[in-house]
Amino acid sequence: MTRLLVTGGGIAGAGAALALHKAGFDVTVHEAHPDSAEDMGAFLTLASNGMRALAQLDASAAVSALGFPLTSMRVLDDSGAEMAHVPLGETGTPHLRYRCLRRGDLNAALQAEAARRGIDVRHGARLVSVEDGPDGVTAHFADGGTATGDLLIGADGLNSTVRRLIAPDARPGHAGQRVFYGRTGAASGAGGAGTITMVRGSTVAFGYAPSPEGEAYWFARVPDAPLDADDLTHGTPARWRDLLLPLLRKDATPAADLVAATTDQLMVTDATELPTGMPWRSGRTLLIGDAAHAASPATGQGASMALEDAVVLAKALRDAPDTDTALTLYETLRRPRVEHNITVSGNISRGTHTPSGPGPGATGGARPGDDELIRDLEWGTGLWRPGP
Repeated sequence: MTRLLVTGGGIAGAGAALALHKAGFDVTVHEAHPDSAEDMGAFLTLASNGMRALAQLDASAAVSALGFPLTSMRVLDDSGAEMAHVPLGETGTPHLRYRCLRRGDLNAALQAEAARRGIDVRHGARLVSVEDGPDGVTAHFADGGTATGDLLIGADGLNSTVRRLIAPDARPGHAGQRVFYGRTGAASGAGGAGTITMVRGSTVAFGYAPSPEGEAYWFARVPDAPLDADDLTHGTPARWRDLLLPLLRKDATPAADLVAATTDQLMVTDATELPTGMPWRSGRTLLIGDAAHAASPATGQGASMALEDAVVLAKALRDAPDTDTALTLYETLRRPRVEHNITVSGNISRGTHTPSGPGPGATGGARPGDDELIRDLEWGTGLWRPGP
């Protein structure tokens, strides 16, 4: 197997392309969007496990040029009193520190790094169907073009076309919250750079991180019904701000002031998750990233899990004796870990589980695979361990 097709050029897709190229495969990325920018208003944090995966892709420098590191976290109650202030992640290793950055910037950086390495990234290629044959798999695109390879990797996100084709009954569901994201230049009194603050408000879970430039990136998770299509289409930053402020003003924390100071850099989404146990593959087609295991954002692990997927998939295909064995190995290693994240993150969003620790990624215990993660991601360590 030499020729691989990746549909979706986001974090999972571009990360997979970098990993597969490093493993020696001929890989092409087909991205539906006409350029690399997507969700420019939203931000994310890459946790230390995601940064470790990037290091194995030799992409640390490209990403560390973006955003800013987070080395500690504090927790406030609804009165503004500090409950905890602790180190965050692997603070002693600079390239493994948590990093706060805009999603669109990360997408663009990973795609640019892929192009720099000679990987073909084709924009404006919207997948409409997949034809799986005895000698290969063919992707058909909306512009009439086609591409044929030995394996098609569906990294096309929450609303994956590939997933609808191979697992049509597996549909995203509402995880019980609306999630607001914002950015403001008025970060006075928001704490020091390098610290993310989590506010356990009376009705809203709020978090914010000041940048070295004096901006503040913030999110708010609000229990509520899903937004309807009209709201998503016609909602404005002013409307979202007016919905959020009365809830935040119930508490004596910095949250309301940060939101009030936010003008146009404000958006809202629904917390959404995929069901566990759904099929990830069919024939020569495999799902990775949010297309396979989207979780609510409560644990802050979506991007990091996608980058883990990229490394483990490339190593499995590199090391195993055949494609079917490689994909079985990949699924065996990844499914327990990512489905645990879906369950825990969803429970936090629905209010049926409270994180045991102070962090945004606190999951009430170790995730499956935590002990093996360094070994599984280490590029020089083999994944395939044949029996006697």
